[in-house]
Amino acid sequence: MPRTINRVFGSCSGLRGSPVLTTLPQLQTRSLLPAVLFAVQYYLRELEAKLKSYEASSATAAPQPPSVSRKNDPELDVNPLMDNFANLVISPSGKHHYLGSSSSTILGRRFRDIVGITNSGLDLDQEYSTYNHSALRLRRLSVVDNVMLPPAAFAKRLYIAQHSYIGTIFAFCTPDVFEEQLQQAYRGPPDIGDREACLAYCQTLLVLAFGQLYSVNQWSGFDGPPGFDFFTQALQYLPDMYEEGSVLFVGVLALIGYFLQNLNRRDAAFLYVGTALRMAISLALHQEVPDPRLDEASKEQRRRIWWSVYSLDRILCVKSGNPLTIDDQDIAVKLPNRLSNEPEYCPAVCLRHYTQLSRILGRIMKTIYRRTPKSGSTLIASVSEIMTDLSTWHRDLPNELRFDPAKLNVSRESVSTFLHYHQCINLTARPLLFHVVEKRLHGNADDLGKDWKDGLSPTTIAVIDMCVSAAKDSVNMMTLAATKDLVATYGYMDGEHAFSAAIVLVMVCVAFPATRSEFMAMDQALELLRGMAERGNTHIAARHQLLSHLRSLISLPSVNVASTPPPASIPQQNTTFVDVNQVLSYDAGNVDFGLWEEGYTNPDLDIDFQDLTQWTQAAQNTYGIGSM
Repeated sequence: MPRTINRVFGSCSGLRGSPVLTTLPQLQTRSLLPAVLFAVQYYLRELEAKLKSYEASSATAAPQPPSVSRKNDPELDVNPLMDNFANLVISPSGKHHYLGSSSSTILGRRFRDIVGITNSGLDLDQEYSTYNHSALRLRRLSVVDNVMLPPAAFAKRLYIAQHSYIGTIFAFCTPDVFEEQLQQAYRGPPDIGDREACLAYCQTLLVLAFGQLYSVNQWSGFDGPPGFDFFTQALQYLPDMYEEGSVLFVGVLALIGYFLQNLNRRDAAFLYVGTALRMAISLALHQEVPDPRLDEASKEQRRRIWWSVYSLDRILCVKSGNPLTIDDQDIAVKLPNRLSNEPEYCPAVCLRHYTQLSRILGRIMKTIYRRTPKSGSTLIASVSEIMTDLSTWHRDLPNELRFDPAKLNVSRESVSTFLHYHQCINLTARPLLFHVVEKRLHGNADDLGKDWKDGLSPTTIAVIDMCVSAAKDSVNMMTLAATKDLVATYGYMDGEHAFSAAIVLVMVCVAFPATRSEFMAMDQALELLRGMAERGNTHIAARHQLLSHLRSLISLPSVNVASTPPPASIPQQNTTFVDVNQVLSYDAGNVDFGLWEEGYTNPDLDIDFQDLTQWTQAAQNTYGIGSM
């Protein structure tokens, strides 16, 4: 790319779909500016990619990953983030819990120690509560509180909301299944002695909980975030762990675990998701089963459930630094695939590619963050191999799943997938980035003004460049998604992606002669965290406080970054999204989520349930679901 273009748009790694970071739009008058600039940058990077592709096609040899040169990197045989002792954090109850070296929190702590921050009010050694612990009651078999279900149309809105965030990257509850379970739920609570009926009722409440979490998207109660009441009610119908397992049981345990992670109950989430995975293994979901009683649709559903739990387990293990639960060599089930009656692009396609990233995530943990890698390869060689795998994944991605800001439309499934992709790059490159940052900050102060690339191998430089570009791309995508209210305030993954990108950018701006675009990206990342904190996420608030303190200690160019406008302030006529109230013929815009009982104590059990598959198709533009 010409140098003049680089000055305007910042450096790029050549990754497709890497938009330039822009300032968020001012209200009304500049609401389309970020999308337009995204589109321009996207177009320029597409041209660059095509040029590189043309040049590569003329070469006789197949393209190879960056050469591994260790002559200038003698210290990179071992991951510098690995410690000889356990990393512990203090839970809200005062107990110590383990965090591994792949955790973003550990990276933040190590960087904090390098910089020398000792303020006890600005640390990452403590985890903060996000709900009222006394409100999370134990299940009572004999007495179950009456559950106040929302009206049917509103319940379907909640289903669509959760589907847009997690329904395509995981496959726990299809539209048809939810419609059937919802009808049954309106007939009354299940018999406590009927395990499968209790599980179905529990899953219905969990779906509603996630729907509230993602649609209300800010603190709205006294005991916990949106959906907390549905979640606590769902737990009362959960069978005991010694009960016989089932595919439905597996999915319910996984959903409970993921909601607990959104509550910042990391260890509880790890236990529930781990139990779900072990139950899935006991049901042979990790293997192909030659059962003549199962048709192809049933077999495919088993595969999708398995890989959904697998992905969730991989993500929670790696991002908490815990050992992997199962080795890929012990898995023989096919990857998710579309059925013959499904369209060419359907949720199974998204699930398949998301699963492939989760498998790469596992390899990152095994080869980069394991204390003694079995392969015996060096850190730099392992990093190069992982980057090659990620490049192959990106090359094979279908166009429907690519992030395309040129369309001025944000697909949440594309955002989720690419944030997962950028996080894989981030995790892979962290040890090299930390190594360089640590050396510069421990060296001569005069050296901080020198080019950080001096003395480093081409591989190290390329990997760090990719890491910085991935962090900027994550911020870009989340900034654009935030203008459509498609960033989950209490979403564990969204918070993790925002913090992970922010800490990388802060490290770069502190230790490197950073560019203006990197300063802007850092400030916009902090703005994303601030927005989540102000909406009630205390866990993110603590991390934002530390990074903001780091930002205030260094002399940086003045960068004007506008605050994230409330989604409601964005003019509807300036977006390409369909009005969900018109799509669903149900005006819920002013409904108080806590006051359903005033008008809907007895919902009409004879209501005409439309096909929820059509509902998700009709609302795809509203929530960015994509083609179902």
